[in-house]
Amino acid sequence: MTKKGTNEKDDSFSTFFYNTGNRYVPRAIFVDLEPSVIDVIRTGPFKKLYHPEQLITDKEDAANNYARGHYTVGKQIIDLVLDRLRKLSDQCGTGSGFTSLLMERLSVDYGKKSKLE
Repeated sequence: MTKKGTNEKDDSFSTFFYNTGNRYVPRAIFVDLEPSVIDVIRTGPFKKLYHPEQLITDKEDAANNYARGHYTVGKQIIDLVLDRLRKLSDQCGTGSGFTSLLMERLSVDYGKKSKLE
């Protein structure tokens, strides 16, 4: 792809999508502990838009219970989710350490927003 009105290559599109040869796929991961919502994507009109590895579910939800989601049910898939997230972010061209720096800064800047102390 080129920037509009120029012959310069536009890399911004590849930040959010990757080319599988014959189509562009969004760089996104969908995660839910309960499979029914993501199964709508798996079986619906967008099923060919996402790679199956981008759709992550478990067998049961946390029933809107923080403790279940954090300490029991969520622990069953957290490693898989982190692995898929690493793979997807590695493909974005930020292997120079930028992703690591970004995550460190987000943790520092928004640590109290996402962590219980």
